Amino acid sequence: MATEVELPALGESVTEGTVSRWLKSVGDTVEVDEPLLEVSTDKVDTEIPSPVAGTVLSINAEEDETVEVGDVLCTVGDESEAEGGGSGGDDSDEGADEEPEEETAEAPDAEEEPEQDGPDEPAEGGADNQSSDSGSSSGGGGGGGGGGGGGTEVELPALGESVTEGTVSRWLKSVGDTVEMDEPLLEVSTDKVDTEIPSPVAGTLQEIRVEEDETIEVGDVLCVIGDGSASGGGDAAADSDSAGGSADEPEPEEVEDPVEEKQAEEKAPEPTKEEEKPSQDAGSAKASDDAAPNKPASRATEGGDSDAYVTPLVRKLAKQHDVDLSSVEGSGVGGRIRKQDVLDAAKAKSSGAAESGAAESGAARESGSGSAPSGSGKPAPAAPKPADVRGKTEKMSRLRKVIAERMHQSLQVSAQLTTVVEVDVTAIARLRDREKADFQRREGVKLSFMPFFAKAATDALKEHASLNASIDMESGEITYYDHENLAIAVDTEKGLLTPVIKEAGDLSIAGLAKKIADLAERTRTNKVGPDELSGGTFTLTNTGSRGALFDTPIINQPQVGILGTGSVVKRAVVMDDPNLGETIAVRQMVYLALTYDHRLVDGADAARFLSDVKERLEHGNWDV
Repeated sequence: MATEVELPALGESVTEGTVSRWLKSVGDTVEVDEPLLEVSTDKVDTEIPSPVAGTVLSINAEEDETVEVGDVLCTVGDESEAEGGGSGGDDSDEGADEEPEEETAEAPDAEEEPEQDGPDEPAEGGADNQSSDSGSSSGGGGGGGGGGGGGTEVELPALGESVTEGTVSRWLKSVGDTVEMDEPLLEVSTDKVDTEIPSPVAGTLQEIRVEEDETIEVGDVLCVIGDGSASGGGDAAADSDSAGGSADEPEPEEVEDPVEEKQAEEKAPEPTKEEEKPSQDAGSAKASDDAAPNKPASRATEGGDSDAYVTPLVRKLAKQHDVDLSSVEGSGVGGRIRKQDVLDAAKAKSSGAAESGAAESGAARESGSGSAPSGSGKPAPAAPKPADVRGKTEKMSRLRKVIAERMHQSLQVSAQLTTVVEVDVTAIARLRDREKADFQRREGVKLSFMPFFAKAATDALKEHASLNASIDMESGEITYYDHENLAIAVDTEKGLLTPVIKEAGDLSIAGLAKKIADLAERTRTNKVGPDELSGGTFTLTNTGSRGALFDTPIINQPQVGILGTGSVVKRAVVMDDPNLGETIAVRQMVYLALTYDHRLVDGADAARFLSDVKERLEHGNWDV
C-alpha cells in the first residue's frame, strides 16, 4: 500500500516550507529514514526522511514550491504500483520529448527567495522527468511555466510577505542569448533587497517583456525562454543593453568547465582574447541547446566529476572569491557544495597566498633585494590595485538610491546629535579568552564583543523607554515599545543593511551571538527576507569592525536612537587602586557613541542611558 509523505511540523512558529531540492526521483528506491528532499524555511534548512522503504511513486510538490505543514510531498510504495500508475521511468524520455514545455518550473532559486505556490498537481511531463540523469527533480507544472510552443514564461516570484512588486534594475542577458538552468537572467530591486532572478530552464532568451527601471508586480511575466531563435522583443533587448549595460555574452563556461576557462585565461591574458573566448563557447553551447530543446541543464558541480547541485548563490560566491569549484569537496548531501565550503576554500587560498608572500619577502630580504629598510622586519607595502569603477560613471543601483534617500530623510526629519562615553571592557576580554573555545564548540559560533554590547543595550532600553520609542509629530503622539527589536548594521557589497533581531531583550548572550552571526551571514549572501529588514526599535552598529575608534551614526527612522561601538584597543589608563592609589595599567578600552533624536530624548536622558550601558559592561556578571 502506498504511503503519503507529508511535511512535518518544523517548529512552533513554522507553518510552511519551500522545497529546495529533491534528493530522489520518481522510480528511485528508498530505505526507511533515507532523506527524500531538502526543505527550507525562514529559520532553517532541513532534510525530510522517508517513513517507509519502497519506491518513489509520485512527487506532489516541485522544487521551489511552498507547502504548508501537513501537505503531501510525495508517495512511496511498491514498485508494482509505480508500473501500474504509468509514471515510471520507462516513459520519461518519451514524455520529455513530447512535452518539453510542461517540464519547466518557476525560477528555482530557493536559497535566495521564496517562490509562489505551483498548481495542486505536477504536470505529467514534469513527473516523468524525475528519472533524469541529474538525480534530482527538475520539473513540474510551476506557475512560471508558459506552456505551449512559445517557450517558458519567467514570472516575478514572491520576494517576501510584505513585497508585492519589484523594479528591474539590470538585464544580465539579451534576446538571442543562450542561458543555462539557474543562470541569472536579471536583477530585481525592492525597497528591502536586490536579488537575481534565475532561468528555470536551459534554452534561448526569446523575448524580454519588461524594460529596465520598469516596476512590475509579483506574477508578471519578465521574459520568455525557448528552444529556438528569438521570436520577438529585439527592441526591448536593444533598449535594455543601452540603458543598463547588459552582458552581451552568455556564460555557459562558468557551469560547464571552469578549469578549462581558467587555463584559457592563463594562456590568453589579453583583453581581446578573453572577449573572444566566451563567444566561441557560446556558439557551441547554443548548438547543443538547439539539439535538445529546453532540456534542463545538468545540475553538476562546476568542473570536477561530482554531480552535486550547485546553486547560483554558490557559483556567484565562488566567482567573487576566485575559487575553482572543481577543487572544492562538498559537505552537503550527495557531495553538494555549500556556501561555507566555498568560504573555507577561499580562506585556505588566502592563507596559502599570505604564507607564500611572507616566504618570498623573507627570501628577498636575505638576498638584499628587498625594498624595506634593513632591520625593519616588514615587507614593503603592496602596490595599490585600482578599483574596478575607477574613472567610470555608472548608474546608481536602486538599493543605493533607497539608502541615500533614507539617510538624507533621517537628517531632515529629526534633530540628531551624538554623545560618547569610554568603557573599560577588560573583564569581558578576559572572559572571552577563557571561554571562546568552549563557547564555539558548544554554540557553533564565535564569541565576539557584539553580543555583550547588544545585551547591555537591550537591558538598558527596558529602563530607558525614551530610547526605545518613536515619535509622530503630525499626530503629536509618542509610542513607547514593550519589546526590544534590535536592528544590527551589516556591511554588504551592495550597501549597508539593517536586519532585525526580534525580541532581542529576551535573549541570552549565546542566543544573541547566534542570531547576530546568522543574520549577518544571510544578509551578506543575499538570503535575508524582506520581513527581517523591518520592525526594529533600536539599532546597534559596529563602527569599529574596520578599526574606527568612534563615529557619529545616523538614526534609522522611525527610531530615535542608534548605538555605535568603536574598536576595542589596549591603552594605558589611570586607575584608582584602593591599596596603591593612582596607578597606570594597560586596559582594553572602547568608545560607545549614541546618536539620539533630541525631539524626544534630552541630553541628560542620553547620558543616563550610556552610563547604564557602561556600568553593565564594566561590572556585569556575564553568563556565557
